[in-house]
Amino acid sequence: MDHSLFIVESPAKAKTIKRFLGKGYEVKASLGHIRDLPQKELGVDVQNDFSPKYVVIKGKERTLRELKRAAKDRKRIYLALDPDREGEAIAWHVSQELKAPAANLYRVRFNEITKRAIKEAVENPQQIDMRLVNAQQARRILDRLVGYKVSPFLWTTIYRGLSAGRVQSVALRLICDREREIEEFKPQEYWSITALLLSRDGSPFKAKLHKINSKDFKISNKVKADQILDDLKGREFAVTKVTINERKRNPYPPFITSTLQQEASKRLRFSTKKTMMLAQQLYEGVDLGQEGRTGLITYMRTDSTRIAQEALKEARTWVGKKFGGDYLPVKPWKYKSRKSAQEAHECIRATSPGKEPDLIKEYLSPDQFRLYSLIWSRFLACQMSSAIYLSTAVDIEAGPYLFRATGSTLKFPGFLKVYPLPEEETILPSLTEGEVLKIKEIIPQQHFTKPPPRYTEASLVKELEEKGIGRPSTYAQIITTILTRGYVKFEERKFFPTELGRTVKDILVENFPSLFDVGFTAQMEENLDRIESGKDEWVGVLKDFYGPFQKMVKEAEERRTQLKRGLTQETDIVCEKCGGKMVIKWGRNGRFLACSGYPQCTNTKPLPEDETEERCELCGAKLVVRSGRYGKFLACSNYPQCKFTKPLSTGVRCPRSGCDGYLVARRSKKGRTFYGCSRYPKCDFTSWDKPVVKSCPHCGAPYLLEKRRKAESYLYCPTCHKEVTEDV
Repeated sequence: MDHSLFIVESPAKAKTIKRFLGKGYEVKASLGHIRDLPQKELGVDVQNDFSPKYVVIKGKERTLRELKRAAKDRKRIYLALDPDREGEAIAWHVSQELKAPAANLYRVRFNEITKRAIKEAVENPQQIDMRLVNAQQARRILDRLVGYKVSPFLWTTIYRGLSAGRVQSVALRLICDREREIEEFKPQEYWSITALLLSRDGSPFKAKLHKINSKDFKISNKVKADQILDDLKGREFAVTKVTINERKRNPYPPFITSTLQQEASKRLRFSTKKTMMLAQQLYEGVDLGQEGRTGLITYMRTDSTRIAQEALKEARTWVGKKFGGDYLPVKPWKYKSRKSAQEAHECIRATSPGKEPDLIKEYLSPDQFRLYSLIWSRFLACQMSSAIYLSTAVDIEAGPYLFRATGSTLKFPGFLKVYPLPEEETILPSLTEGEVLKIKEIIPQQHFTKPPPRYTEASLVKELEEKGIGRPSTYAQIITTILTRGYVKFEERKFFPTELGRTVKDILVENFPSLFDVGFTAQMEENLDRIESGKDEWVGVLKDFYGPFQKMVKEAEERRTQLKRGLTQETDIVCEKCGGKMVIKWGRNGRFLACSGYPQCTNTKPLPEDETEERCELCGAKLVVRSGRYGKFLACSNYPQCKFTKPLSTGVRCPRSGCDGYLVARRSKKGRTFYGCSRYPKCDFTSWDKPVVKSCPHCGAPYLLEKRRKAESYLYCPTCHKEVTEDV
């Protein structure tokens, strides 16, 4: 064992594993991929069974030289890359470059970086699984074919520099389609009636109108609501039925990649990218002082809820000792994974229940601690008893009208002891059948149906997973890509398609309808899974794809001139330099006006709707609205001669006494949006809540704040501290 080389992906992982392996091993990092398709050419011979041309990635030459030097004359070379398709492909690429005898190469896989897991992997070496390699190779070639064939089509149709990803474009389509649903949505009015009642001992509680004449109903307008209110006058409200039941809430499954990203977004407000970065750090190992570097969680790219038997026993032992037998179910909970899940993997869990978050908090950054606490508590909770609630339903009759009051109290916390949920108990007063109640107030309330909500990071990841688009390792990259390209913007924790994003989506869907269809993309993921399981050959899958795809590209190219003409709109605006007509074109920063006499006349200027009446404080020219990395802002129309910029006003005057500034959107160092005075640093007024130009109906304050409660937003007056509903 004195001549063993252990190759992993990252230096952090190498440090942790080196401590476990000891002196008989040299541990080196490949720093991710070392080979890929060339950047400046297709790199795929479509005429020769899609044979890929792999080259060493620029900047990785030194890493490869070090790996070759370390591998020279080694009797045993362990390829310990990540246990997924991508890790398998990296292991294969490394083996191809090292050119070591096959008898000297050993593929080792482990789901957690602990001494026990590393030792077991070394004692049970395997071979590279070419089915996984071929599945990853097919995915890479598919993405390259789409990117190199469709992206140039976008360049010549809209402008150079755009790109079309096979999976990312489908995510963009989901966001654009949702926005269209919201815009086309027509709200419908409806009313609810709530009775504020008093029990025999004077305790107040609310009951909602549930049925009329034992039938469901709909109150569609104020006239009908007023008719019911008139009919309720003088009626006696009496309790006719009190039902108390026990209701169980079972624990949630342990985390997989998608659910971890969703919960971290909702609970911790982490982006998918940040969640995966922190999870990678926890997986690769954290220095725990005397204990040294230790991996705290299992591999974080997985779609399986499987728990290793040893980990299951450790979790149940910990729960029993910590909380007692009542918190331990008779049999361990078993959770089903999706059909396409790779059951060879485990769920995302803590490597040891004994490493409680509070015990190792001093060794973790604040964000590492928060994410580890979430993973640790979810893992332990998934093997605890169900929570038990006492649910109370009270039926109250007033003639033909049936009102119902509901309440819920927690009888036994079960798994909620370690994984609390943001729920509130509703406690009803003690009520008995036949009891006549006092009426304090009957409240009619107008409502309007709401459109489907815009996607958040959590809901987009959930939608991608449910529709079979992408895989656990790709969700964060999908979101990062469409944001970086400027196809969508992320404001108030929701995705909004940009004008560019909508244009790109419309062109792609119109000209490549099946390629960017949700069902087609999901089917392609299934085909990749079939390659991995050995049911399909990767070359055959690519051949089935390429024929129809090539035909689509050819037909789209024939329509390109017509499409480009359709994106260029004529206007009646006259060019002040040559007298020709101005036309609307697309550029990197959106649409703009350009002279139709180009290239003889190169005059350009912002669209009229982008101009404002505000003047530049440096040169006096008009300010225009521009879009940047962090949203819209005001800039001088004389750019680049004048580079004056200022934030865009919310329209709300600064509430600080004696200040004549206005509130503008700004970004904190961590990228969070807040609202501050435009006179900063003279005035340091700030607010995390978005100011809205609406006066308070209660006190007449000139503006309101937009706040959030769970998934709903509402308006709040900072002066009288009252909530303002849409109805008001």
